[in-house]
Parts: sequence; structure tokens; C-alpha cells
Amino acid sequence: MNDENPILTLFGRVFINCQIQTQSGLAIGGSGTMLGIGGIDKEVIVDQLTGKPYIPGSSLKGKIRSQMEKFFGLPQNQQIAQSRIHSCQDKKSYHNCATCKIFGLPGEHDFTTPTRLVVRDIPLNDKSAKELRLAKTDLRYTEAKTEVAIDRITAQASPRTIERVPAGAMFGPAEMVYSIYEQADVERFENVVEGMQLLEDDYLGGSGSRGSGKVAFCKIQVYARARGDYRQRRYYQGDDFEFADLAALNDELKDVVQWIKNTGVPVQNGREG
Repeated sequence: MNDENPILTLFGRVFINCQIQTQSGLAIGGSGTMLGIGGIDKEVIVDQLTGKPYIPGSSLKGKIRSQMEKFFGLPQNQQIAQSRIHSCQDKKSYHNCATCKIFGLPGEHDFTTPTRLVVRDIPLNDKSAKELRLAKTDLRYTEAKTEVAIDRITAQASPRTIERVPAGAMFGPAEMVYSIYEQADVERFENVVEGMQLLEDDYLGGSGSRGSGKVAFCKIQVYARARGDYRQRRYYQGDDFEFADLAALNDELKDVVQWIKNTGVPVQNGREG
């Protein structure tokens, strides 16, 4: 790549389509405004057209990034809004950093290349929406969970109520799109799946240390589009095949990476493979 006039070639994309099931109540994306005495302190985020809860792609992507930063022991050295992220400060560090290559850098860095991973917003699926309506939960699609904080000095109780999507609800289809611009990106696909595993083992949304936010990826399909015939979807093991869960994908991950190489996506010596 020429430093003065960089030329980026998109060699292909790998798509992960799946469902996300809540294993415990999910409290995500809501406002922190008090609605009044006896009301909900923190609401979940909902689609303004349908009123149904959804998982923002930014929340899922941000949580995976945060987990990878901790897993690789990276300094969270840049303030972004109300949080801090890891941000490589020079081109050499960036070249070798899977986290910054996959999830991107703030635009002020002149050595950055396109973010590899795109994560779409994930709706509550129709079946779960119907089941929740029929179940007559506390709210339209959600439950109200009261938590009590105890002051360790005064022993005074401070109750609050949070809104959660109940355990067992299914969100989907979820779509993650991973773009490949260089040979190393093919191997970094393993980091994407590793990040998904780190998230499964932690939590999504708020109140995770108090039991909320355990989720699981399931019904996972992987397909690719490559240069030469980008319009064609090339499914791993065929368009009717899916991994039951993330453990099944992990078991075959080396084979999946080799399949990506065989699709024509990878780069060889800086040119199309």
C-alpha cells in the first residue's frame, strides 16, 4: 500500500447470521430517568415504530470490543462519549492490533483503515414477541425487576425497579458483517468468534453483576461474498446448514477459516486470491 496515496481493495465479506437468546433477563439501552414514585427507574430501548425491544448493534459491538481489550490487556487510553476504549496511537501499533483493525479507530488518526466489523441492530423476533404478549408480562414485552441496595453504614434500603426482557426471549436475525482488506484479516476472523465467546461468558446490557444480561448465540450460519462474483452467496456447508450454538462453531473454526480462504476471499501478495 502506498503511504501517500493508499489504495484499499475489498476482497470480500464474511457474514455471520444468528439468533441471540436471553439466558437471564436483559436490561439494555434504556434511559436513566425516573418516571415517578413506584415507576420504572430504567427502561429498555424499544423500536419507536413497533414498540418492541431490540438490541442495538452498537451495544453488542461495543461489549465485544471491551471484552477483547481486557482479554488482550490493552490500555483503554481514549475517551469516547461516556466511556473509554483502546486506541492505537501510531501506525506500527495499529498494523499489529486485531482489536483496532476489527472494531475501528476514531477518525482523527490519519493511519486508520476501514473498520472490518459491522453489527446490525437486532429485533425481538416475531415468535418471542407473540409469546411475551400472550404471557402477560408486567409490561408489554418486558418484566419489572425490583432491586434493593443496602447502605453498608446506615443499613438504609434504596429500592429501584429496572425493566428487562425476560429469560428465554429470542432476538434475531442478528447480522455481523466482516470485511477483508488484507491477508491478515482472514486469520482475524477467529478473533471475531473469540470475542463472541467472551461476551457469552460475561453479560450484555446493565446489571450483569446482579444476574442480568446472560445471552447465547444460536442457529448460526456463515456465508461469504467474494470478488469475481460478489453477487453469489457462498454458504459454509450449504445454505441449509447452521451451527446449533457457539460451541459448535468453535469446534469447526479452523475449518471455517480454511473455507474462507478457499472461497477466493483471501489476498495473495497484495492481490486478489
